[in-house]
Amino acid sequence: MAATRKNQITAPGQVLYLAFELGGDRWKLAFTIGQGQAPRFRSVPAREVEVLEVEIAKAKRRFGLPADARVVSCYEAGRDGFWLHRYLVKQGVENSIVDSSSIEVNRRKRRAKSDGLDAAKLLSMLVRFHSGETKVWSVVRVPEAAAEDQRQLHRELLDLKDQRTSLGNTIQGLLASQGLAVPMVDEHFAKHLEALRLWDGSAVPGELQARLLRAWERWRFVDRQIKDLEAERKKRIRRSQTPHVDQVRRLLEMRGIGLNGAWLLVFELFAWRQIRNRRQLGGLVGLVPTPYQSGDSQREQGISKAGNRHVRKIMIELAWGWLRWQPDSALSQWFERRFGCGNKRARKIGIVALARKLLIALWRYLEQGELPQGAKLCAWQPKVNGRKGEPAPELALSA
Repeated sequence: MAATRKNQITAPGQVLYLAFELGGDRWKLAFTIGQGQAPRFRSVPAREVEVLEVEIAKAKRRFGLPADARVVSCYEAGRDGFWLHRYLVKQGVENSIVDSSSIEVNRRKRRAKSDGLDAAKLLSMLVRFHSGETKVWSVVRVPEAAAEDQRQLHRELLDLKDQRTSLGNTIQGLLASQGLAVPMVDEHFAKHLEALRLWDGSAVPGELQARLLRAWERWRFVDRQIKDLEAERKKRIRRSQTPHVDQVRRLLEMRGIGLNGAWLLVFELFAWRQIRNRRQLGGLVGLVPTPYQSGDSQREQGISKAGNRHVRKIMIELAWGWLRWQPDSALSQWFERRFGCGNKRARKIGIVALARKLLIALWRYLEQGELPQGAKLCAWQPKVNGRKGEPAPELALSA
């Protein structure tokens, strides 16, 4: 019976399905040829693509497929990124990268979990997906290698700013343990530290002082790297003639949008994605509603937060800045009519709605040249050169 079932499934499609469970040291592979066929599991060393090719060839022979049979694969988006996808595609494999949060799971409090079970689950969903169940999961859009590389500058900048903030908080926490504080951690911290006195008038203890100075040196190192990256970004905005940087300059011409917001929006979103409509755009950023309805029970659960967190965060900041620097625009007036008289919670909810509307307006501005109604423009050069001109409100918020 097993052989008959295998032949019935193999004959029409001649497809080998492959699911990866990627680990740091080992990869778990699960093969099948369709529903009703028990998976074939194999474990290979991580990143050993030659061994992977051998296992794919063995699986084809095991299931009675020709050497040139179609191979369809998938793996979850994670630490391994997109390099494996690009390799598989080059080898003629039809690969999909799956959003981990979109994979259905058993809702029991406790459930069995192992690499083998995860691979088998992915494999069964892969067969369903290629049988026509396109809603079974969400597939990740893979950027071109060049587009992915262009995101390194601002992502490193975001990481460094987080590190600088963490080091500053560490220093302030150590001082607070002695009843001390400084207005802010900066280049002059060493002088401030010498002037600090404890409750009894004595200086900061020697070991604590040495620890604080070492933490401050790390803070200075990170701060220098941040300034170098910001200088490099300004240089590219001034001199680069690429279409993507031109989009950055166009966004900088809008009052209320500064360097961080313009650069991040372009290279995380607008530079490489082909956006079809406003619903897709909102979904990419996670600024879409999630209604809940069951029988007579209906409620709104808030935004999905399933999209790009970097863009979602900067859009919230830009929305607050938009209210300040574009008060006469139609978007700001809509917000004031709808949420201006509300309490703090209502305004926080409203700013999310404004962020979504503003994102759509900026997309239309770049794609169609449609200026947001009532918005004012300014020169982008002062923002880049540091002269007096339009401030960039999100810079302080993101720093």
